[in-house]
Amino acid sequence: MTLKNRLLPAHAAALGALALAGCNMAPTYRVPTSAPTTAQYKAQPGWNTATPADDVAKGEWWKLFGDPALDALEARVVVTNQNVAYYRAAYAQARAVVSQDRAALFPTVSASADVTRTGTFTSSSSGTTTGSGGSVSRTGTTLSATGSASWTPDLWGKLGNTVRQAKAQAQASAADLANATLSAQADLATNYLSLRALDAQAAMLDTTIEAYRRSLVITQNKLQAGTVSQADVDTAQTSLSNALASRKDLERQRATYENAVAVLVGENPSRFTLAPAAWAPVVPDVPTTIPSQILQRRPDIASAERAVAAANANIGVQRAAFFPDLTLTGSVGSSASSLGQLFSVASNVWSLGGSAALTVLDFGARSAKVRQARAAYDAAVATYRQDALTAFQEVENDLSAAAAYRAEKGHYATASTSADRAEGIARNQYLAGTVDYTTVTTAQATAYTARVNLIQNTLSQQTTAVSLIQAIGGHWQGPGISGLLPATK
Repeated sequence: MTLKNRLLPAHAAALGALALAGCNMAPTYRVPTSAPTTAQYKAQPGWNTATPADDVAKGEWWKLFGDPALDALEARVVVTNQNVAYYRAAYAQARAVVSQDRAALFPTVSASADVTRTGTFTSSSSGTTTGSGGSVSRTGTTLSATGSASWTPDLWGKLGNTVRQAKAQAQASAADLANATLSAQADLATNYLSLRALDAQAAMLDTTIEAYRRSLVITQNKLQAGTVSQADVDTAQTSLSNALASRKDLERQRATYENAVAVLVGENPSRFTLAPAAWAPVVPDVPTTIPSQILQRRPDIASAERAVAAANANIGVQRAAFFPDLTLTGSVGSSASSLGQLFSVASNVWSLGGSAALTVLDFGARSAKVRQARAAYDAAVATYRQDALTAFQEVENDLSAAAAYRAEKGHYATASTSADRAEGIARNQYLAGTVDYTTVTTAQATAYTARVNLIQNTLSQQTTAVSLIQAIGGHWQGPGISGLLPATK
């Protein structure tokens, strides 16, 4: 019987094992149901379908603020932010695990070669032609080559479910990367906008300080003229000193935001500066999405759903432990004294074999692992549902806040205009000698507070827009997480 004929039964056995392979012990996976959705948000009745600007909101959404400096900083986040770099590396690691687990589905093939040279030494007898103490050496060379393969067919889906679990975990890691990127981008926008609002407040305070200086000079002149008391001068000096102290505190706050921006773009705060710039605030009209799309757009929800899929696959992995593992092995070898004879039929040796292993008694360990896997699945489902509820909560909160801040803006604008007018009237009255300086300082403080409130209202609208963009998924495009892993051959 030739070697080919001898291997035919083994081939048939392997094909039979392949026919049995593919059994899946994992439950059929279905995306868990979440909280019931509605056609609209409570805080935004009568919402409109998103305009084409929605494409910007899901992509480079920060461009909605119309600030080139912010655009340049945001472009650096993806490249140099170290938290994003961490999740990028974690995603690469998860993809490598997928490749590693997938390799277990295929046979392992190994080869080895060996060359051995042997010899003997025989002492010659006295009086021989070799002379006393001589020896005769006999040597020989043996060459051998061996190839072997082993394969564990996936009869019960253990290996397949391991791959499915790893792939779902890699997809969750990809969603984590997207979520970390979105979070860093939102943090950068919030800190940058806060810094620019402080610039605006500082510029306004500088104007106020100059007014306080003029008022102090006027009060000192009136004191020399004997028309006011020293108390008026002290009051004017107090207003100026308090304003100068506030200006220093604004510098402190600005430095904090500047340092935060530096870290978010991956730069040493000691070497990073943002020059003050004229404030041109833009409050974008953020397009929203219908509630059901939140589950498709948000990367954190996608990550939670993929964690459920991974937990479901793990149930199959643990259930497969109740069934035997079959391992098929085969080897082909050859041994000869010369290279020419090494691969001749006469020197070939082959072997085929198989083994099965089954745990007969483990005192409930496998059952416990299955229960553990099912409990982990239930926990993942609960996390997914909680994340979905939290997403709806965040959108509702941001919509409510955006509506409130928009409504407040008109009142703050009116208050600021009225306070400015009252300040001017009080100053003129003081110059005319009809009121004391306390009336002026009160009017000045009220006007300053009104201006600050107007700036803070604009900033609140901007940061709420950022928060809303993040709540609806930011740049996340989907549905779901499919397609994030590269196609495999």
